Amino acid sequence: MKTTLILLSVVLGGCLAAGGCDRDGAQVIDRVEDAASAPVGQTSAQVLGGNLSSAYVSSAFMSDMYEIEAANIALERSQNEAVRALAQAIRTDHAAGRRTLEGLAAAETPSLVLPGALDQRRQGLIDNLRNATPADFDRVYIDQLIAAHEEAVTLNRSFADHSDTPGLVKNALALLPRVENHLEQARSLRQTLKA
Repeated sequence: MKTTLILLSVVLGGCLAAGGCDRDGAQVIDRVEDAASAPVGQTSAQVLGGNLSSAYVSSAFMSDMYEIEAANIALERSQNEAVRALAQAIRTDHAAGRRTLEGLAAAETPSLVLPGALDQRRQGLIDNLRNATPADFDRVYIDQLIAAHEEAVTLNRSFADHSDTPGLVKNALALLPRVENHLEQARSLRQTLKA
């Protein structure tokens, strides 16, 4: 994480010293931002989401919001049928997960106000996805998808292991196979895209 932040600082400093970033420089910055997002998400999922019902619900809901938005962009921009099929499955599954979570949140954490917009980290990922060149789009989407699903696996496992909120634990455990399936499909697709 520290190395990623140092790299981001060097890239940003170089762009500023040169009088701004061109398209290639902006793409490098986007890649570094995406790379820095993964360990931040993993840490947050394990520490906060794994221990507090309110943090779990907010994180899981935010994850669903991000996944749906990213899938919508992939369905608009990707020309790869396998990427589009995975995006469609993710959009469908995360929309269903979001509806279930809304009901559980109302019952088990009634004072919690669910997020109405993406947080800065996830909005940055969406912005980077929108800014990806057509040639890079599928790679950027799949790399973000893998990081997001690794975070979701950590969040659901940590919460299920540490929480005493039965309905939410049951939901976390029920989600794990689907999230792990998405993760494996994305990893397999990344290997196909590299070939």
